[in-house]
Amino acid sequence: MKTTIELESFKKEIKKIIIETIQQEMMKLRADLLPYISEAEQTDIEKLYKKPSFVIGKTKQVKPLS
Repeated sequence: MKTTIELESFKKEIKKIIIETIQQEMMKLRADLLPYISEAEQTDIEKLYKKPSFVIGKTKQVKPLS
């Protein structure tokens, strides 16, 4: 009985550790895949587009045809 509970607890802990590790590795991969831009490019972008607006556009839901 006790070993079954310990085994289930162990499995849950291992699963949690694996999920956390995969999430960390995915974050590293996403960071590596981001394109690099220089400070000059970033300054040009900020001059062109100024601050981003946080205005949310309208959204509409479309019903699928049956």
